[in-house]
Amino acid sequence: MPDRKCAPRQPAELRVRGVRLFKENRPDCSSCSAAYASIAEKLGCSRFPLREWCIQAEREVKELRTANEILKKASACFARAELYRTFRR
Repeated sequence: MPDRKCAPRQPAELRVRGVRLFKENRPDCSSCSAAYASIAEKLGCSRFPLREWCIQAEREVKELRTANEILKKASACFARAELYRTFRR
């Protein structure tokens, strides 16, 4: 079995910087692939992990927004229940 070299994990700061640069520079490029390639070259990494970081960041934002909506609805429900309980006494 051939020896596999594990790619070194990139620091979190590099990932955050890459995602931020992609969001800022995407409108200036002709396509997402071109943006990934130019930013990855500047960061000194491959465009494929940069693409995965951006997709993961979008997914996390979506999950956080969903969780925030759930928490808003739950707090409104608890507030109504507390008001109802206060007035029934």
